[in-house]
Amino acid sequence: MSPAVAGAEGGRQRRAGSSHQHHGNCVEVRGEAALPCREAEVEALLPAAAGGPRGCRAELGSILLLLALYVLQGIPLGLAGSVPLILQSKNASYTEQAAFSLVFWPFSLKLLWAPLVDAVYARRFGRRKSWLVPTQYVLGLFMLGLSTRVDALLGDGQGRGPDVAALTAAFFLFEFLAATQDIAVDGWALTMLSRENVGYASTCNSVGQTAGYFLGNVLFLALESPAFCNKYLRLRPQPRGIVTLADFLFFWGAVFLVTTTLVALLKKENKELTPTKEETKGITDTYRLLFSIIKMPAVLTFCLLILTAKVGFSAADAVTGLKLVEEGVPKEHLALLAVPMVPLQIILPLIISKYTAGPQPLNTFYKAMPFRLLLGLEFAFLVWWTPKVKHEGGFPIYYYIVVLLSYALHQITLYSMYVAIMAFNAKVSDPLIGGTYMTLLNTVSNLGGNWPSTVALWLVDPLTVKECAGAPAQTCASAAAADLCTKAGGSCVTTLDGYYVESVICVILGFGWWFLLGPKFKKLQDEGQSSWKCRRTN
Repeated sequence: MSPAVAGAEGGRQRRAGSSHQHHGNCVEVRGEAALPCREAEVEALLPAAAGGPRGCRAELGSILLLLALYVLQGIPLGLAGSVPLILQSKNASYTEQAAFSLVFWPFSLKLLWAPLVDAVYARRFGRRKSWLVPTQYVLGLFMLGLSTRVDALLGDGQGRGPDVAALTAAFFLFEFLAATQDIAVDGWALTMLSRENVGYASTCNSVGQTAGYFLGNVLFLALESPAFCNKYLRLRPQPRGIVTLADFLFFWGAVFLVTTTLVALLKKENKELTPTKEETKGITDTYRLLFSIIKMPAVLTFCLLILTAKVGFSAADAVTGLKLVEEGVPKEHLALLAVPMVPLQIILPLIISKYTAGPQPLNTFYKAMPFRLLLGLEFAFLVWWTPKVKHEGGFPIYYYIVVLLSYALHQITLYSMYVAIMAFNAKVSDPLIGGTYMTLLNTVSNLGGNWPSTVALWLVDPLTVKECAGAPAQTCASAAAADLCTKAGGSCVTTLDGYYVESVICVILGFGWWFLLGPKFKKLQDEGQSSWKCRRTN
């Protein structure tokens, strides 16, 4: 549905490793001729303690630090997810929403600069701290600076609308910095904990990022809403919420600066790493390796198919939540619907993994796809039904129950497809270059969801037909024409909503892909392991 309602299907990815040679306080990136594929580097973990296995209590400080860093990582994601709902409440066009959707791309494109983060650093300061500390300082300062301008960028609500271009540029840089911080934290998580405790890193990742997103999205939208605060948190009504986006940015900017200073001064990186065989040799070699993987026929076919597989869901996932806000559903209520979904999102992967653990995980993807496509039509019906049940006091409780059930069904189909793809990527990834391979496949999977969402948002306005009621000589074909219609005493009335047109088209395209390309996609899992392995040279 919307960024605040739809699950993050792409998620975060592992990154390609890179190698390095140390010279004093800096690094010299090696640029020898790269081989197509090399033996893998598994980044060295902290050796087991001499006195035997270390319990998690012995490394509780490191675990809590990782958890805090992942919480900070979720804040920018949550804030970026809340802005489209704010823009929608300020009558931003869907073309503008499409432009803003570009801010979600850096987390799917971080593979492009991850090798640089892995390979270049100051040895004395630490491989991960060399990027984490400056990036988080810039993030903190950026949030403080943005807090002084964001209210003006969102518009005053009195004739001056949001400056969507400036907001998009600001939040794109915001998410780019957060994605870079993510690369550094992911790498540090592998070496901060001992071998027997490194499994806690994934728990910190999942819990921390979910908590951060909740704080930056659900909690912020609730505290920013005057209606929610007046109803549940205040004795006397006020015209604004408890916090504004500027207040929230300023607070978390200060938290970023304080946390980063403490990390820089108090936390030392593990110095006991032992050299291991390396997956790649330098930045150039990493990019050549990625290119050599893409050129393999099986991988190329997978990439082309997964880049088009999610077109059928784009209208439902990207536009539905915004349409509900347009029809009067409070944005904070939509955000709060994500809360009861958290247990479901934890349980679903555990259940679904039982069906994707075998040799044919894509069968689950294929079986879930038509149900998810049909939910797209159900979402369109939900948007059509929304104004019909609205009353002066808002919406009845049964309406929210229907929305919640619709969202739950959507999550089941979404996670069925997501877990199936992750299982397939893990199954076919060449174990000798697993990190790079998995990162590439996951990146392509994420892009397969990002670009259709952007296009779906962009097409809503062109597909919408409006007429000027009360001034027959005028039209509503553009913003300027709509102004002329209003000045002539008329008003623009929607005769055909582009969302419904798009919903039907997307479902038709989705079923077309399912019938024509779905069997070919399933057939990829029958390819021999040799089809997914790079040729090795010594």
